[in-house]
Amino acid sequence: MDSYWQHAAPSTVPRHDPLPEEADAVVLGGGLTGLTTALLLARAGRSVVLLEARRIGDVTTGRTTGKVSLLQGTKLSRMLRTTSEHVTRAYVEGTTEGRDWLARFCVDHDVPLEERDAVTFAATEEERSAAEAEHQACQRLGIDTRWHPSPDLGIPSYGATVLRDQYQIDPAPVLAALLAELTRHGGVVRENDRVVSVSKVGRPVVRTADGIEVRADDVVLATGTPVLDRGLYFAKLEPRRSYVLMYDGTDLPPGMLLSAGDPSFSVRDVPGADGPDSVRKALLMVGGNGHTVGRTRSERRHLDGLRAWATSRYPGGVETHAWSAQDYSSHDGIPYVGALPRGLGRIHLATGYDKWGLTNGVAAALRITGEILGDQPSWATPMARRITRPRAAATIVSTNLKVGLALAAGLVSAESRSTPRAPAEGEGAVGRSGLNPVPVATSTVDGRTCSVSGLCTHLGGVLKWNDAEQSWDCPLHGSRFSPDGSVLEGPATTPLAAR
Repeated sequence: MDSYWQHAAPSTVPRHDPLPEEADAVVLGGGLTGLTTALLLARAGRSVVLLEARRIGDVTTGRTTGKVSLLQGTKLSRMLRTTSEHVTRAYVEGTTEGRDWLARFCVDHDVPLEERDAVTFAATEEERSAAEAEHQACQRLGIDTRWHPSPDLGIPSYGATVLRDQYQIDPAPVLAALLAELTRHGGVVRENDRVVSVSKVGRPVVRTADGIEVRADDVVLATGTPVLDRGLYFAKLEPRRSYVLMYDGTDLPPGMLLSAGDPSFSVRDVPGADGPDSVRKALLMVGGNGHTVGRTRSERRHLDGLRAWATSRYPGGVETHAWSAQDYSSHDGIPYVGALPRGLGRIHLATGYDKWGLTNGVAAALRITGEILGDQPSWATPMARRITRPRAAATIVSTNLKVGLALAAGLVSAESRSTPRAPAEGEGAVGRSGLNPVPVATSTVDGRTCSVSGLCTHLGGVLKWNDAEQSWDCPLHGSRFSPDGSVLEGPATTPLAAR
């Protein structure tokens, strides 16, 4: 399911630049973090190679709702419960700098940028306390929100906190402008070539699936979740999948809305084209109703649940697009950014944006380039030295306990089934291979039946069929594979073996 942004973006020929044997920096990942990091380093005179396993913007950035805001649902009030106020203030400072850098870039490069009020609202009576707590957290941290006990949002609400003069964007032209600027500054870009390894000793050597090696002074992992297991960040992150729908012919919200409950629901408008020859109408975007990757009985039910929520509040619209997105949450809500352990200070990572990658992605790029160039922003130090409090430590324990339960449940389920027959069109099933306990995943898509190993190539989790997107999803750490076994995203870098 491609996003609206991906449908609307002009098609381009994949970049497949010849790779040099050496570079000052190699950046892995062609989303907002990777492109911004590569551009900042190229502007500083460094030779830069950017490698993307798929196409630029194919994964998280190209599937975002496009909100650029300091008011991020109930994030700040939750952070104050898991970390210190000093660290939370540093987070606010970093995301402010990220937001402002992105806004300036859009203005300087004629990329559309729309000002909107950001709104965290209570969709039910029970959510009111969470919305009020976020307002109080913003006030405590110096963010100028306004509390509205009875806001006129066009849909039922029981109180809202509002922050004026935030932004919304279409990510596709932002990425295109970043790519053009990176190229103008001499950056080398290669799409459709997955990195499979980075050496552990001395100056890093990056090796791609095409068998090409590039030696670099610094390597930046801007891949959503790190594709290297050093530091065990996959065990500290929770992979979350959420859904987005677009509607034509219905009312539009008075700002960028986000409910205060769990699951949350996000609403914004998408303006039509400007000018006398405009044919594109303004559309409604509704997102949310997320869940942990691979740990739900039916992804389609979550998508249908979002449809039910949207149509009950914005009746009369015609659905035009539907897609999903994946992001990663850290144990305390603060992104992991900085040098990778056992990377000798040469390998850097950025992950754990908790669905707020448009501010956090740029902030991470500023922080990593500062680290490489020797000029880190002041707000980076408190975040790097944060101490895990008991509540946050309990989150890590809970996350990994759920991983263990998912692993055990998947193995028991697969062992109890025989080799799966060809499923119905659009379906998949996992069973054992005869007396062999290794699960086999079988799916039928577009009339073609594929059988692949049912174990994730990352850490051996038993895969689950995603009935909304027709993919194999790992319930352990969020790796995802196409029906034929190709890697879609997550920490896995090796495809599933055909069986």
